[in-house]
Amino acid sequence: MVFKGRDLHPEQSARDLYGAEIRRHRLRADGMSLARLADVLNFSKAHLSRIETAESAPPEGLSERLDAAFGTDGLFAKLYPLARREEFPDRYRRQMELAAVAALHESYTVTIHGLLQTPAFAETMLRAGDPFATTDEIADRLAARLRRQQRLHGPNPPRYWFITDEVALHRPVGGPAVMREQLGTLLAAGELLHVTLQVLPYTAGEHSEMGGSLTLLTLPNRSEIAYEEGSRSGSLIDDPKAVAKRRALYDLLRAQALSPKESMAMISSALEGFSNELRRTSRPVAEE
Repeated sequence: MVFKGRDLHPEQSARDLYGAEIRRHRLRADGMSLARLADVLNFSKAHLSRIETAESAPPEGLSERLDAAFGTDGLFAKLYPLARREEFPDRYRRQMELAAVAALHESYTVTIHGLLQTPAFAETMLRAGDPFATTDEIADRLAARLRRQQRLHGPNPPRYWFITDEVALHRPVGGPAVMREQLGTLLAAGELLHVTLQVLPYTAGEHSEMGGSLTLLTLPNRSEIAYEEGSRSGSLIDDPKAVAKRRALYDLLRAQALSPKESMAMISSALEGFSNELRRTSRPVAEE
């Protein structure tokens, strides 16, 4: 059966162009299946599928194998550096571009926001989100996530307002040691003058964003963009009326959340809990 991937936009994205060329040459080769091409390349079919659909950037060494398999005289080798520059799939890229220039970031997340994650926590989350990804894919995504944090800690940073669900403080992502480091990093971020951090407690009950996350970006021209994300998809919203509705929802979440001072106290308490657990589990058992 011939693999039919999602529509690509090679005129807009080098990563899409790379995937489209794989698909075009594969189908020209008597409708070669993705599984057959993976066998020829001695490459993972699942990983190759994600590259063809532009979900993943091509890894080093694949381009030369594709050129050899299709006889394309260095075509993929020439496309490779362009495709590698695009860190994110097309559906996320515009949001990342806007976030890179926004003057104000406001967000609600059910987990620790990516801008506040430690490397160990981020890697654990990335692996949990895509358990079939290769080690190279996870390494690429982790590097991209950590690069995004540079603006938070760089000179002249924008204003950030993070609302984090209380569940993020107690779910043992990566175990007690990872959580102790992560919560310590969260406390340090909350002390930054350009960062406001709040926790939405369990006691707030039901709310509008229980199914995902919400981000509001205020751009230098004072216009606002909203971005909603679920576990597998995201939507960029620029219609003024729709954005205004998300603004009202976010303001309601802000009102339901703990104050920054109360939030820091709750994070400190959760940190102490993981520290105690780590001490218990690492304490040697006394001989009887």
